[in-house]
Amino acid sequence: MTDVTGSPDDVLHTLFRSDQGGHEQVVLCQDRATGLKAVIAIHSTALGPALGGTRFYPYASEAAAVTDALNLSRGMSYKNAMAGLDHGGGKAVIIGDPEQIKTEDLLLAYGRCVASLGGRYVTACDVGTYVADMDVVARECRWTTGRSPENGGAGDSSVLTAFGVFQGMRASAQHLWGDPTLRGRTVGVAGVGKVGHHLVEHLLEDGAQVVITDVRQDAVWRIADKNPAVGVVADTERLIRIEGLDIYAPCALGGALNDESVAELTARIVCGAANNQLEHAGVEKDLSDRGILYAPDYVVNAGGVIQVADELHGFDFERCRTKAAKIFDTTLAIFARAKEDGIPPAAAADRIAEHRMAEARRP
Repeated sequence: MTDVTGSPDDVLHTLFRSDQGGHEQVVLCQDRATGLKAVIAIHSTALGPALGGTRFYPYASEAAAVTDALNLSRGMSYKNAMAGLDHGGGKAVIIGDPEQIKTEDLLLAYGRCVASLGGRYVTACDVGTYVADMDVVARECRWTTGRSPENGGAGDSSVLTAFGVFQGMRASAQHLWGDPTLRGRTVGVAGVGKVGHHLVEHLLEDGAQVVITDVRQDAVWRIADKNPAVGVVADTERLIRIEGLDIYAPCALGGALNDESVAELTARIVCGAANNQLEHAGVEKDLSDRGILYAPDYVVNAGGVIQVADELHGFDFERCRTKAAKIFDTTLAIFARAKEDGIPPAAAADRIAEHRMAEARRP
């Protein structure tokens, strides 16, 4: 999955003419009264209504917001396909600092924008949006998931996202070391917010040695105060250089794996919750050439979308947990396909997802 990058002209070229595009619809939403500026990107509805979260973020420009929506929505098509869901891929971004401009009226206006698509796009939480926000959005839009249990929803999807990443990590350990446990392994987690702190709990319960970092000190100390054995380093640059690091788990924003970080990485496995971890095409080959096993991000972090998709049919946590546990088998299947085809795991996952979408498009 090559990312969309560059100027507005590049964005339009990608959308309409390049192999990395193929998006069905991109909607620009604005409500001057509330300050809402949003982009809703629908990449594919081949498998069903597009499903993906709403990111609320202070983008440097409107073009950057469109670029992110295109990349994220395309990623959701692959994620939903690999998770076995009957949903295509979509994503929305709201432009602005949620700490500064997020209001109830703005969220209601956003809900009306989503509702105007008539169910082609189903929204949920993402960076900068929370369960309480989805409760507000749902007042104007019935195609809203990630709501609170009090309002008929499933609640916080980060719980199953972390569980799915843990299953992908276990599968990676099984593939590389022949044992699906993290006991005695050193795992570095970059980003211990909504998903990362749940992942740390799974790792500790499994007997792993954990080292963490986060740009927010309160997130770090929330874990360190509770678990004194957890190591803390100042930043990601130091984390990836730790001698004896077995697994690196990027759990913050995308682009964590680039030319510089891959060259410095000491871990044998990369498996984390962040979306779009590969900064550009070719990084997956660099990882493979260095003997680093990469568990494709959109495969292992699919627990959350499994949860919100289930919410549309009457949420059952144990049913979702059973589905999320299958990420273990899916990850192993990707590694096997990669070995069989002589390609990196990221390319193998893309092939499997693309095949399912292509089969769905056949008359």
